[in-house]
Amino acid sequence: MNLQALAIVLERQGYLASCYTCGGQMNSASFMVSLGDNHLIRFLVSDYGITWTEMRDDRELMKLEGAEAISQLQELANLVKYKVEPSMVLPKLA
Repeated sequence: MNLQALAIVLERQGYLASCYTCGGQMNSASFMVSLGDNHLIRFLVSDYGITWTEMRDDRELMKLEGAEAISQLQELANLVKYKVEPSMVLPKLA
């Protein structure tokens, strides 16, 4: 999955999204998307692992690691792929 492409598609749908890679070999990345109403999702990939963090009003609602984090990111990508608004589904997960 290409995090940069996911960020671009979400931006085209009106969400604030960003993706950054770090390191000469791009071995770490940070992906964030704002779903509105102070609802933020952050997906991090680094040497220390993979995490998915969902926050609202600066409070952590859910934090997943490893395969669970990747699964949740895939869920977001599927919502975008099938043109379902993420903000309609993701709040129900928290």
